[in-house]
Order: sequence, then C-alpha cells, then structure tokens
Amino acid sequence: MTSTKKAASPALRAQHFLHENPWVSPLVLLVLSVAVFTLLNPAFAQPRAISLLLQQTAVVAALAVGQTLIILTGGIDLSVGAAAILGCMSSALLASQHGLPAPAAIAVGILIGALCGLLNGALVSRLKLPPFIVTLGTLSVFTAITLMLTGGSTVQGRDMPEAMTAAGTRIPFLGLDLNVGILVVGLVYLAVGFALGFTAWGRRVYAVGDAPEAARLAGISVSRVLLSVYIVAGIIYGIAAWVLIGRAGAASPNGIVDANLASITAVVIGGTSLFGGRGGVVGTVLGALIVQSFAIGLTLAGLDDEYRVLAVGILVIAAVAADQWIRKVRT
Repeated sequence: MTSTKKAASPALRAQHFLHENPWVSPLVLLVLSVAVFTLLNPAFAQPRAISLLLQQTAVVAALAVGQTLIILTGGIDLSVGAAAILGCMSSALLASQHGLPAPAAIAVGILIGALCGLLNGALVSRLKLPPFIVTLGTLSVFTAITLMLTGGSTVQGRDMPEAMTAAGTRIPFLGLDLNVGILVVGLVYLAVGFALGFTAWGRRVYAVGDAPEAARLAGISVSRVLLSVYIVAGIIYGIAAWVLIGRAGAASPNGIVDANLASITAVVIGGTSLFGGRGGVVGTVLGALIVQSFAIGLTLAGLDDEYRVLAVGILVIAAVAADQWIRKVRT
C-alpha cells in the first residue's frame, strides 16, 4: 500500500501543479513550437515573421478572452464570430454611409456586441437554456441580420473615417512592426485578468463554473453572474470588431469565417477547462499564439494548410484529454 502511494505521488503533484497553474502546459508547448519551427526554417524567428504572428493573433486573442469568460462558467459561445462581424459591419456602415463620427460608430459596434451578449446571457441565465443551443441559434440570427444589413458587401477602408481603421496603425518597437490593435487587445487582457484574479466578480465567475449549486447555496446569484459574463464577453467582441477593421483595412461579412473554432481552440489549448471553473486569460493568449504559430510555422516549412488543421485538431484532443486526466486525479 505504501509503495502504491509513493508511485502515485508524482502524478498527484503534477495534477495539483497543473490545476493551480493551467498556463504552464501551453507555455511549454509554445516554447517547443517556436524552437521546432525555427529549426525547420530560421525565418520563423525573424522580426518580420514575429510581427506577422502578433498581428494575426490579435483578433483571435480578443475573441478568445471573451470566450474564456463564458467557458469558465461551464458554457460555450458559438456566436462569437457572428456577433463580432455584426458589430463590425454595423459600425462601418454607419460611418461610411450615414456620416456618423468614427468614435460614435465604434461605440455603436461595441454596444451591438454587448446587446448580442445580453441576448445570449438572458436566454442562458433566465430561461435556463443550454449555452450550446442558444449560441448555435443566435449564430444564425446574427449572421442573417448582418447579411440583411450589408447584402454581403464589403465596406472599404477608404470609404470610412481614418479613425475606423486606426487599430491598424503601425507602431515600430524593438525591430518589430506592431500596431494599435495589439496594444488594445493587450489592455483588454490586463483588464480581464485583473477582474478575474483580484475582484469579487472574478471569484464568483470561478465559483459558478466550478460548482453552480454550491455557489447558489453560498449566496451567489448564479443567473446574475452568468448574465454579466455574457455581456462583458459581448463588449469584448465589439472591441475585437474595431481591431478587425484596422487589421484588414476594411469591414467584410466574411472577415473571420473561422472565428468560432479558432477562439474555442485557443481557450482549450490554453488550459481552460471546458467543464468550467479552471483556467485564465494567460493560458488563452498563449493558446492563440500557439494556433497562429502553427499556421505560420508550417507554411514556412513548406507544408500545406491541411497539416495545420490536422495539427490543431490533435492539439485540441490532447488538451481535452489532459483536462480530463487532471479532473480524475483531482477526485
């Protein structure tokens, strides 16, 4: 019996360490990925490739931080891309065709994201509908509204005020070609990370995700926490909409066709549990960087895009399997 306990202790120590530090696994994976891709093609470690990596990661990372909040509560948001595109196209149309000043148009885009979150949150928290079904339905609703507003047309950057595309403004830094959008997303991560780690609201989010019934018995209004999480996520999607316009230099209904899968993938690879109650934004940004690293690294290695899809799929399965292992050892 003693030898069994001793044999099990390393696994238990590893489980507790990973449970308390879910960002460690994605950090190790990111370092290994960078090392391997640099060996395959040294151009991967050049400033140009690193700049491209950060620019391409910004939009997905912004959407993924909203997705993280929802998954922490044990939910999931399949409408993330559609909500962001609705906010993106609405603000672009108001600025280009109706003469609305850029700050007001950007604010409208963020407000639309918040309203999308409010609708999702109300259906989940008040009507007690499953998040998967709710957001699958609103995915179609938001997409349809966008198509009705735009007719599927793209709004070019030249037709909008300069401030609408300001997120794409270059910021040279230590040899890298960064932009305003990257800084904005960084500020979003700092704000959400602080809220999760140092406020009562953050503690309630984790409590609701870990054990909603226990949270209710402890006096936490589960429905109110859920509603607030979906609204905050929607606001973040609205911010991501403006970042997307700056990154692309235009507003297109097809701007982020794989946003749902990409955001969920970043969150899962980043160590946030699909069952809720464990994870954080540090792992999420690492997960987003890993996804884009594979996209750029495999391209530089001369491999076709299907290998990136294959690799990401394997990583997602491995991440979920690791999460299951952690939860089993915990019990």
